[in-house]
Amino acid sequence: MPFTGPLEDRIAIREVMETYAYGVMTKNAEVWAATWAEDSYWALPEYPDLGGFEGKKAIVEAWIGSMDAYGLDNMTKPMVYLANPGRIEVDGDKAVATTFTIEIYEHPETRETIFTNGHYEDELARIDGNWVFTRREYRIFHERR
Repeated sequence: MPFTGPLEDRIAIREVMETYAYGVMTKNAEVWAATWAEDSYWALPEYPDLGGFEGKKAIVEAWIGSMDAYGLDNMTKPMVYLANPGRIEVDGDKAVATTFTIEIYEHPETRETIFTNGHYEDELARIDGNWVFTRREYRIFHERR
């Protein structure tokens, strides 16, 4: 089963995924940052120039920089970012999940519109009563220009 563990925890984890998406869509760094643990890791192997980021501070700084480069209508609007859980497996205060994503944005150099379907393989932990990402690794399924 792709959804295991207490329903209450799975709903809370889904809300972390959706809060992350809300942070992207509103370009709200404070909201987005709240989804990460202090010692988390963000892996972006599909983007060799970015690679990965260790620790919440580095992750948030990198994200703020990317939100300045990725958007729509010549950066007057945020990128479109939608997230949907494919699995959530809770084991005590730890969980693994898959988050499917749809992104629409303008390429920062060419300004062509990019449509990307991808997924995150996620690890989460309950810290001080709140679920947060401890690791996210992003992969692209399909991209269309």
